[in-house]
Amino acid sequence: MRVGLGFDAHRLVIDRKLVLGGVEIPFEMGLLGHSDADVLLHAFMDALLGAAGMGDIGVLFPDTDPQYKNANSLELLKRVYQRVNEQNLQLVNMDAVLMAERPKLRPFIPDITAKIAGTLHLQPNQISIKATTTEKLGFIGREEGIAAQVVVLLEQIKV
Repeated sequence: MRVGLGFDAHRLVIDRKLVLGGVEIPFEMGLLGHSDADVLLHAFMDALLGAAGMGDIGVLFPDTDPQYKNANSLELLKRVYQRVNEQNLQLVNMDAVLMAERPKLRPFIPDITAKIAGTLHLQPNQISIKATTTEKLGFIGREEGIAAQVVVLLEQIKV
């Protein structure tokens, strides 16, 4: 068994789509980043890579590389998960917390869970996502950004 932890945060800006877990969330702002700035998937990828002892997404998909400009993080997640599987590791479960003052994310969690599970060919009960606010504290509370924290458990596959 291998445990990994991932964290990501991005600033909210006008004139960007808000994408979390591969799902577009209706909101007047979106997250600023080189790719689609999907904080949930970025934290998930870092957790997977950390558990596998394979570094982080900044090494695999540097924000200085133009090929990742506006990249779809679901596609990047598939590539990361394939690399993890090539190390004979499989996901047991993922547990995540999305932190945002607004928009309220709870209504979107079923769609996000289904999108991630479908993309990686997992059972929905392997994916747990919660949403919380920071009670108006810090950059999240001031509605300046959104963050995500993810923990994963990987299991070595016997070959």
